[in-house]
Amino acid sequence: MPKSTNIPPPLTPPSPTSDANKSLGVAPVSSPKLKVRLSHMLHNATHHSKANKGNGGEITWCFSQVKGSIEEEVAEADIISCVEFNSDGDLLATGDKGGRVVIFQRDKASKNAVPSRGEYNVYSTFQSHEPEFDYLKSLEIEEKINKIRWLQQTNRNHFLLSTNDKTIKLWKVAERNKRPEGYNLKDEMGQFRNKSAITSLRVPIFQPMELMVEASPKRVFANAHTYHINSISVNSDLETYLSADDLRINLWNLEITDQSFNIVDIKPANMEELTEVITAAEFHPKECNMFVYSSSKGSIRLCDMREQALCDKHAKLFEEPEDPTNRSFFSEIISSISDVKFSHSGRYMITRDYLSVKVWDLNMETKPVETYQVHEYLRNKLCSLYENDCIFDKFECSWSGDDKHIMTGSYNNFFRMFERDNKRDCTLEACREITKSRTVLKPRKVSSGGKRKKDEISVDSLDFNKKILHTAWHPLENIVAIAATNNLYVFSSKD
Repeated sequence: MPKSTNIPPPLTPPSPTSDANKSLGVAPVSSPKLKVRLSHMLHNATHHSKANKGNGGEITWCFSQVKGSIEEEVAEADIISCVEFNSDGDLLATGDKGGRVVIFQRDKASKNAVPSRGEYNVYSTFQSHEPEFDYLKSLEIEEKINKIRWLQQTNRNHFLLSTNDKTIKLWKVAERNKRPEGYNLKDEMGQFRNKSAITSLRVPIFQPMELMVEASPKRVFANAHTYHINSISVNSDLETYLSADDLRINLWNLEITDQSFNIVDIKPANMEELTEVITAAEFHPKECNMFVYSSSKGSIRLCDMREQALCDKHAKLFEEPEDPTNRSFFSEIISSISDVKFSHSGRYMITRDYLSVKVWDLNMETKPVETYQVHEYLRNKLCSLYENDCIFDKFECSWSGDDKHIMTGSYNNFFRMFERDNKRDCTLEACREITKSRTVLKPRKVSSGGKRKKDEISVDSLDFNKKILHTAWHPLENIVAIAATNNLYVFSSKD
């Protein structure tokens, strides 16, 4: 007799009605509910693909709304200094130089419309910071809000961090639509009753009231920075965050206000030997032990907190060698990085210097994988930009929710869009001449010399007082918020 071998039978997928499917809780393919669900998923995927791709990947942008006064005389306190969407994009916060935070809420009708629109209404306004005076250093501390960062929502309340140059505050934003009535010791007007006249015991009850949004400070993180705070970033562990100034980066626990850990210190023993300062810092979106910080010399350092407590030695250094042909007196100034942002996937990061946006792959340190020129036509104007201090402007940059597009600001209220797949770019303008909803934005072009076409604007005609430094991209949809001086513009895709 031939010797038997234990050869397993060939694997065959279980039938839709098999016991295996039942044990896993999988509905049969023939289920009407599953067919409807699959149909919805296919429809949504097709719609999302069209919304993202548009004309071969290019997004057609439409005007949604503008918030702010139209007066020509702009008060310094009203100038917007930061813009930030929360994690689902339903709330949009702005901070200004007057220390105020204004929170906008997505209009439900615009969200549910087909196609959806990006329209926001004022949700809450509160004074976050006040001007202070450091008597030891005879130094005024401005109330200007440098950064706002939302915390991941874990209950019905919202939490955000806001900071000026010295102090970070954690704010709780809560809704209240009911109030207790029927107190024993107080009357309806809030006045105390005569205790001798109280003859019965009442149980207070909650009665509906007009919706009230309250912002209250829950934590104040102070006295940890000698120099001006330029960045705050919430960690993916939802327990800690970092704050960075010119020379140091501190790690905080959100529950502890009187203690922080210094994780980066680049201050030299002799300040005359100082060669660079920290310009921006951010945590990795998924790896809670990793963060990056950029410097005024154009380098980006990736640090891993698992290696050592003080991250003076970086894990990776991202730096591009300077092109000798472009070397000039202004090279060091324009190479300073004003912003660094991780992509949502965590694989890439973008950096913004004065003239360009660069995309870096975390696996390649030697040079960026993509470089986009923002306003190269200004290279010949660096001398006049130095004289009027515009060369020191700090522009921010933003990723789209799918990491396929990049946005950053420029002068003359222009902002730039870069499409990574097809390497297309366009220049758009935030102006009050367009006030009708769903009006398509027309691309603008700048003529740097020679014969100027009819639809182009001369580089000599640019208004350098109108600058877009702060931008934000909705995390899930093609909706962008643009801060132009004291006005907040919201644009959304046509599809």
